[in-house]
Amino acid sequence: MNENNHLEHKRHTLAHLLSSAVLKLYPDTKNTIGPAIDNGFYYDFEFKNPITEDSLKDIQREMRKSLSKWEKFSHKEVSEKEAKEHFEGNPYKLELIAEIVSKGEKITLYTCGGFTDLCRGGHLEEPSKEITADSFKLSRIAGAYWRGDEKNKMLTRIYGLAFENKEALENYEKMMIEAEKRDHRKLGRELKLFTVSELIGAGLPLMQPNGMTIRKEIEDYLWELHKNKGYSRVWTPHIAKEALYVMSGHAAKFGDELFRVQGKEDKFIMKPMNCPHHMQIFADNQFSYRDMPVRYFEPATVYRDEKSGQLGGLTRVRAITQDDGHLFCRIEQIEEEVSTIVNIIKSFYTTMGMMNNYWVRLSLRGDDKSKYLGTDEVWDTAEKSLTEICEKLSLPYKPAKNEAAFYGPKLDFMFKDAIGREWQLATIQCDFNLPERFDLSFINEKSEKERPVVIHRAISGALERFMGVMIEHFAGHFPLWLSPVQVKILPISDNEIESAKEFGKLLTESNIRFEIADEAESLGKKIRDAKIAKVPYLAVIGKKEVEENTVTLEGKSGTLGAMTREKAVELLSEEIKTRKI
Repeated sequence: MNENNHLEHKRHTLAHLLSSAVLKLYPDTKNTIGPAIDNGFYYDFEFKNPITEDSLKDIQREMRKSLSKWEKFSHKEVSEKEAKEHFEGNPYKLELIAEIVSKGEKITLYTCGGFTDLCRGGHLEEPSKEITADSFKLSRIAGAYWRGDEKNKMLTRIYGLAFENKEALENYEKMMIEAEKRDHRKLGRELKLFTVSELIGAGLPLMQPNGMTIRKEIEDYLWELHKNKGYSRVWTPHIAKEALYVMSGHAAKFGDELFRVQGKEDKFIMKPMNCPHHMQIFADNQFSYRDMPVRYFEPATVYRDEKSGQLGGLTRVRAITQDDGHLFCRIEQIEEEVSTIVNIIKSFYTTMGMMNNYWVRLSLRGDDKSKYLGTDEVWDTAEKSLTEICEKLSLPYKPAKNEAAFYGPKLDFMFKDAIGREWQLATIQCDFNLPERFDLSFINEKSEKERPVVIHRAISGALERFMGVMIEHFAGHFPLWLSPVQVKILPISDNEIESAKEFGKLLTESNIRFEIADEAESLGKKIRDAKIAKVPYLAVIGKKEVEENTVTLEGKSGTLGAMTREKAVELLSEEIKTRKI
């Protein structure tokens, strides 16, 4: 068993141990389901009387007490009748049993430590020997609807953390404490980056001037990385007729996630994706093989009606601005084009300080082919192309079934932030299906129509989500080029305000963003306020600086000392130009 499977099986085993402990302490409880998750496990229960966070101590104590008796798992296949008899009185288990039967699957019961549960498997063989009591803990409780459906009964979900050993668990908890300090929702309020208004709606954040400055800098940098690579900027409207998304397959795929608009005559949909629009731009041209590849770039907002309970800050929204790009090429051009995109991704995330220990998920089609558009031949070609590219570019990749987009396989780039959390950000998707659906073609050397391949790519992914990640990655201490206010000019007294304004003119001429602290406060108070606002550079101007036409510059690493104003502008401009972290 590899390390990842071992940890997943451990977490699944602990979910069963949790259920066992709950039923011992609260015998009139109905247990439901309990899977392994990224940082541990959970189990959902219907309690006769509500429990509180304080109840977790008793449950955790019972889990650790029982662990020594969980020596070995056994399992057996049972009939529908036997299963129903075992779980008589538990409507949740009976519903699951009926579902298993309807699919023609086998019903299996797993037993350990005198506790039996309905399960498909995936446990540690000898829990008492493979789990140490200090490698897991119960973390919190939450409400959860049965099967995630708000029409169903609200249950109590108990979450647990579980790692390979005590040290790994403690490291994770330290990371979570640090993550709380860096929460982008908290910093977003404090630094006035974005606003969420109840009148406008959840998942529809508004960019404050400071946030818009950061967003614009990211957009401009992304275009800078593309403009000399043959990309052309395009623009598409925010709505389109329903027929477009029926043809593309998005109407069927996204279903109730689509925002629908009824016009006077036609039905419209607020676009959930930009690709069908870009297909129409390509289709309205007569391209030949000499024109290929054709590359479009558009940072455009798309809309998806996510469930309100899943929305949060900038990382999960309903208005999603993608730094979207689609390029149309020949099969033999795929490798070169993907290589170019990979180099852009590497440049971008090197600048952000996130290239350490990144990896790439090669997302492939799953066994249920009904969820995907296109023929087996098309999918085989697309998956083979991306696999070969991963090998040729020596990318640190891992194949992952069931993770492909519905129209094609993809490369998902996984990066770690400053405190070690993993984020899926950039993506490259290979698509043989949409060109077929929209009957796209160009004229080849034989004067015949040839079908292009479409490569979808996003470098930052959703700009809103990326900004949320960046706020937490930098803990609000943005590098100079990204900072909304790059320099805070601090006149020591009112006598230096005019001189501060003159220095401000020099900064403006070099496109350096600044503010002057001209309030009637002490220098110490002005410095404290600027540091709370996380301004990267402070420029102090007192009587001596006025006389010598200098400024005293202080950065994150300490005081740089007095220097001519021209020298200060030169130093700042160079740091901005090189996008130094």
